[in-house]
Amino acid sequence: MTTRIELEAMRFYAYHGVMPQETKVGNNFIVDLTLTAPLEQAVKSDELDDTINYAAVYAVVKEQMDIPSKLIEHAAGRILYALKEHFPQLTAIELKLSKLNPPFGGDVRSASILIGETF
Repeated sequence: MTTRIELEAMRFYAYHGVMPQETKVGNNFIVDLTLTAPLEQAVKSDELDDTINYAAVYAVVKEQMDIPSKLIEHAAGRILYALKEHFPQLTAIELKLSKLNPPFGGDVRSASILIGETF
C-alpha cells in the first residue's frame, strides 16, 4: 500500500530573495508538499502515533521558511532535508515552493521551484 500525505498552500511571509528590497520588505510564499511513507498501521489503528503529524510537518516547514535565503532553491532544499531528518519514515518528498509576485518587472503571479527526493 502506498500512502501519501498532501499539505497544500501553506502560506508564509518570509525574506527570501537576491534583491535588497526582498530581504527588508519580504514577500508571500506558498509551500505545497506531498509526503510518502509506509502508513499502513495508521490505516488500521486510527492512532496519531502511527502516522506523520501534520502540525509537526508544518512546524518544520515554518522553521525553515523563517531562515532567509537568497534563492528559493536553497530554502526548498533546506525544507526537504529537515523533513527527512525529523521524519525518517518518509520514503519520498515532493515539494513546490512559490514566491508570489516576484519583483522582476513583469506581471507574474509566482515563480516556483519543484524538487523531490526518494529515499
